[in-house]
Amino acid sequence: MFSSLDNGNKNNQQVSWEQRLMKNVGKPKGTLKPEYQELKFTLHRKLVDKINLEALATIDNQRVRAEVRQAVISLIDSEPTLLSSLEKQQISDEVLDEVFGLGPLEPLLQDPTISDILVNTYKQVYIERRGLLELTNVAFRDNQHLLRIIDKIVSQVGRRIDESSPMVDARLMDGSRVNAIIPPLAVDGPLLSIRRFSQDKLMPADLVEKKALTPGMMELLEACVKAKMNIIIAGGTGAGKTTLLNALSAFINPKERIVTIEDAAELQLKQPHVARLETRPPNMEGNGAVRQRELLVNSLRMRPDRIVVGEVRGEEALDMLQAMNTGHDGSLTTVHANTPRDAVSRLEVMVSLANANMQMVSIRQQIAAAVHVLVQASRLSDGSRRVVSLTEVTGMEGEVVTLQDLFVFEKRGLDPDGKVVGRFAATGIRPKFYEKLLSAGIRLRPDLFDEVLEV
Repeated sequence: MFSSLDNGNKNNQQVSWEQRLMKNVGKPKGTLKPEYQELKFTLHRKLVDKINLEALATIDNQRVRAEVRQAVISLIDSEPTLLSSLEKQQISDEVLDEVFGLGPLEPLLQDPTISDILVNTYKQVYIERRGLLELTNVAFRDNQHLLRIIDKIVSQVGRRIDESSPMVDARLMDGSRVNAIIPPLAVDGPLLSIRRFSQDKLMPADLVEKKALTPGMMELLEACVKAKMNIIIAGGTGAGKTTLLNALSAFINPKERIVTIEDAAELQLKQPHVARLETRPPNMEGNGAVRQRELLVNSLRMRPDRIVVGEVRGEEALDMLQAMNTGHDGSLTTVHANTPRDAVSRLEVMVSLANANMQMVSIRQQIAAAVHVLVQASRLSDGSRRVVSLTEVTGMEGEVVTLQDLFVFEKRGLDPDGKVVGRFAATGIRPKFYEKLLSAGIRLRPDLFDEVLEV
């Protein structure tokens, strides 16, 4: 698979490489001296020169990695360095990450406790763990190195990023959401943001166990999903909207046909009958873009039982409401908003973008008729995510969409460790859609709307 390796002139380099590398002994990844990075990239270049790409394509991944690892070890041995076995293992791991993975980011992607990876130019990488940001000692060699990793990510899903198109939304193979922005829009250098998604998605019971909401709230949401009520999950960035949407999708009957529509495919529905659609950006000539609105219109011709839109953020809101009003009950989506009332206002604005001639009262009538439940998620000051309200859309009063809270989270303060203290409380109001639940054969326990839980 590999051609013979050229050892080069060892005598001229021995003292230099040894002196450089001894400075790096005991340092964690990401804090290594530039000389160590230089050796790593030298090995990487030599390896790429020696690899037979056609041969690699014909064998399985585990064997490829084993063969490449052996070649890296041979290259290291050919370099005039005094490296221990542990150091050789470390540098071979990093070179393999460059060849098969995302370079310095690979160890972070293997850590299941990390929910966000935020790269601020090649010198600085932050992560979010348990809702709180922390600086890592991971770094790239230079901006060109970071650009290569960004290009590797976006090219895998048929996207591109360059000076003519310096912003891109993409995803990793595991569904994690990726956003990248490069100069000239990014002043100091390329910026990369990765929103991680666990391979083992959180199920409804997991969210209850983590006290993101109460058992009673989850029972009510389960009843709403099974009764094919239209639900919108609202919240800010990082509030857990997609996680909650994934969890609620577990209640959908596996016999139903589900069509999902997303900018970057990240939903992980487990039902057997799921048709996944993803938007497409414009090509280099600026043509060929396919946006969520066109996909939503097309999905109506695909005989869906339910339509799940990853996030409504523009003109597609009108088509989504019309679908909810014309026989596609049980649809689910998310929207960026800080309160249920804000969510209604945002829907009004987005529908106005689709049809500026539509009167506001008509828009509000569409919303009141289409949406049954608003679920408000929030990320609190201690990094925890909670459902802070379950709100019913009860209809219209004059020209105003009327709402009533069924459950709320009341924040009481912080404990000595900085954790948010509060309680979930039912408002005691029985929802107007309760008759619809009964007609679907669903009966809720009588004390559900009196539930109180201290957290």
